Amino acid sequence: MEQLEPLGKDLGIYVNENHRFGTDAILLADFSLNLKANIACDLGTGCGIIPMLWMKNKVMQRAFGVEIQADGCNLAEKTISHNNLENRFSVIKSDLKELKGKIPFGIFDLVTCNPPYKALGAGIPNPDESLRLARHETLCTFGDIAKAASELLKFSGRFCICQRPERLVDIFCEMRKVKIEPKRLRLVIQREEQEPWLVLVEGRLGSKPGIRILPPLYVEVGGKLSEEITEIYEDYANRKGQ
Repeated sequence: MEQLEPLGKDLGIYVNENHRFGTDAILLADFSLNLKANIACDLGTGCGIIPMLWMKNKVMQRAFGVEIQADGCNLAEKTISHNNLENRFSVIKSDLKELKGKIPFGIFDLVTCNPPYKALGAGIPNPDESLRLARHETLCTFGDIAKAASELLKFSGRFCICQRPERLVDIFCEMRKVKIEPKRLRLVIQREEQEPWLVLVEGRLGSKPGIRILPPLYVEVGGKLSEEITEIYEDYANRKGQ
């Protein structure tokens, strides 16, 4: 069942039971946002949440979302129409391994992806097809995602992802295979004295080696949402908690 969920005062996004979004997408959108990024692409965009959060911040001039599932594309297209964003946000229904001729290569300032967290063969696959594709590397590997990003990015363009910390070595290895150098890393921790549950990584195409390790991002401090998380969520977080 579809529903329109608010994103701030002026925007809304269509979601359903298979194409929703969580904290990881919100954090990735914030981590990737940069005043110098004019054109960006989100791979595996689902309902289009990450491009819509860029639109909310009114920084990105042009955004594309690539999604293989028709259901997700339909939601994103309804969202675009509802918010009158036809000139700023476009959805491309495609396998990200088959993008040639469907989207310009070598022009993007930024490519993002909130990828499946489970490698093929790891964990028990979800019986629901939509959820299985979102959570397991069924149709593509992280190597496929990194290769697509390297083709889309211009020289020195940024590739930003979120992933589980146990996949960090895979991320670094696959990025370097396609000449994307890891440059920025941030661990996300639910609360003090816990291990990280998410890692945010930025790489740059053609960059020299050298990575910055940013201070950890705590979701909760003293049993409440941290000041930084509250700032990132803005009024959306307040509404969800009501």
